[in-house]
Amino acid sequence: MSARPRRRRPLRRSQLSDEVADHLRAAIMSGKLRPGTFIRLDETAAELGVSVTPVREALLKLRGEGMVQLEPHRGHVVLPLTRQDIQDIFWLQETIAKQLAAAATARITDAQIDELERTNDALSAAVGTADAKTIADLEFAFHRVFNQAAGRIKLAWFLWNAARYMPALVYAGDPEWGAAAVHNHRQLIAALRHRDATAVTEHTVWQFTDAADRLTEILDRAGIFD
Repeated sequence: MSARPRRRRPLRRSQLSDEVADHLRAAIMSGKLRPGTFIRLDETAAELGVSVTPVREALLKLRGEGMVQLEPHRGHVVLPLTRQDIQDIFWLQETIAKQLAAAATARITDAQIDELERTNDALSAAVGTADAKTIADLEFAFHRVFNQAAGRIKLAWFLWNAARYMPALVYAGDPEWGAAAVHNHRQLIAALRHRDATAVTEHTVWQFTDAADRLTEILDRAGIFD
């Protein structure tokens, strides 16, 4: 009799550490966790309602990203964030996004453009409400459809990973950003219907330059660069 195949363990712990890393990364990128702040395992675990294990694993990920540093006998401390860091992060996203935008212009279907329009209408209705989570989810859904239309799955995956450094809820909580994003989406949709690759790329680039400028201003006002 052959041995029974071993049942795979669920990936819950790994997924949980990713969620903790996302939470801490957003707090650092938004300035909520300031440079020089020590991230305490027990306190963070209690705040998020998890054990210390996924917090420890999350901090290991963030060490690899250069966002925190382990100081012997003291714990993990948030490293400085510079204006150049912000420029580099958004430059990388913009560079990848331009390639996806050109590919999407050539491949996107009318049905996908219609889906973009419906999603943007829902986003427009949500902007100005207190529901930042819904706004962030709709913004993500819009770009997911757009990027998937490019048909370049690996490249879209790299963009998704780079986009983790954008504190989505910070943007989603700003009605001015929301109105500007909706307007830009409408221009992007119109350019897609005309298959105007140049205009599509221009509107795509705007999203990242605008986001970089807004985040830099927020962090500057908070004194993060001092």
